[in-house]
Amino acid sequence: MKKVFLMLLLWSLWSCNGYEPQPIELNIDSCDFCKMTIANSKFSAELITQKGRCYKFDDLACMIQFAQSNTVVPYRAFYVNDYLQDNHLIAVEKAYLLKGGSINSPMRGNFAAFADEANQKKMAQTYQAQLISWSSAYKSYQ
Repeated sequence: MKKVFLMLLLWSLWSCNGYEPQPIELNIDSCDFCKMTIANSKFSAELITQKGRCYKFDDLACMIQFAQSNTVVPYRAFYVNDYLQDNHLIAVEKAYLLKGGSINSPMRGNFAAFADEANQKKMAQTYQAQLISWSSAYKSYQ
C-alpha cells in the first residue's frame, strides 16, 4: 500500500513539474473555467500558478476570466496554443494575437494566437480580424 501511495505521489508531482506547459489531452481534459471538454487545440490555453499547478482552458477568454476571478492565487505563466499547430503552447507574452472577424472560438472569445508576426498578419487578412496585444486582451474583460 505504501508503494502505491508513493508512486501516486511521485506521479502527481511529476505530472505538473514546475513551470512548463503540459500537453492538453483533447476530448479528455476539461476547461477549468467553463467546464467544457477541450475538443479543439487551436484555441486552447493554460495557466500555471506560482506553485506549479496547471489549469487548462478551451478558450483564451476562459483563461482571462478565470485569472481575473481568482485574486488569491498568484500566477506565474500564461500560455496559448499556436493556431497553426496542434497542441503547441507558447508563452502569451511572445504570442501574436488576433481578435474578431470570422474567428470563432469555443466560448466566443474569438481570439487566435500565432508564434510569429508574419502568420498573424497573414491570418488577420484572411479572417478580417484585428491585431491585439496580450495586455489589451486581458484588459478587455475587466
